[in-house]
Amino acid sequence: MTNVVSIQLTSGPNVQANLLVVSKYLKEISQKKTKLVVLPENFALMPEHDAEYLVHAETEGEGPIQEFVSEHAKKYKLWIIAGTIPIKTNDPKKVTSTTFVYNDSGEIVSRYDKIHLFDVELPNSEESYNESEVFSHGNQIQVIDTPIGVVGIAICYDLRFPEIFRLQHKHNVQVIVLPAAFTEQTGKVHWETLVKARAIENLCYVVTACQDGYHISGTRKHGNSMIVNPWGQIMSRINSGDGYIESEINLKQLETIREKFPVLEHINLLEKK
Repeated sequence: MTNVVSIQLTSGPNVQANLLVVSKYLKEISQKKTKLVVLPENFALMPEHDAEYLVHAETEGEGPIQEFVSEHAKKYKLWIIAGTIPIKTNDPKKVTSTTFVYNDSGEIVSRYDKIHLFDVELPNSEESYNESEVFSHGNQIQVIDTPIGVVGIAICYDLRFPEIFRLQHKHNVQVIVLPAAFTEQTGKVHWETLVKARAIENLCYVVTACQDGYHISGTRKHGNSMIVNPWGQIMSRINSGDGYIESEINLKQLETIREKFPVLEHINLLEKK
């Protein structure tokens, strides 16, 4: 058994201020037995306008945000799943929303670009989002072997698309990790249900790391970072505010559940038709 930690933040428009908060938590977490830490979506920057992501965009392997994560992973001997970072594309008007995984030597060992972009108008609200104006979507799933097991990466809005996780299942994913900045309006009715559903239908752990509270853009995020086990039970949760949660990942128990309750094997019945 090994432990995972998920950090929840209310990030703002000042990158250095946000990283200072992350640094404080990573220092505390380094005193625990944890091997892997998950940061929320947009952990280093939650700006007033999405165009500001272009200003702070980095090239893969370079830039102050990536250097910060790399240095802390190496310093504290932690694997860090680094929420999302805006990464430059060939189009100067577009970036990717990218999750890098850093090993405990500070090296990037995985990259996932958010596939599903949040282009919606919320019902009964003046709130609307159009991520595709600034972001370019990814087109490949990402699964990686880590100290807590075989991890599949997804980001926020991806949670609504179970097809991603079925594709990850083909790579024997054991833990789904999902950095997020879920809106309060949709989060209060859908978030917990969707997180539990992804855990139950894939018989795997789900680790989420979220933004919470009001942001300078005028939007409110739902928070409620949680770690859910393969049976859909919440192992650890932080409802609101900055902080972090911790839970053990028991892969032996996971395999026992899958052996005795072979739902995943029964998927093949549909594929044979």
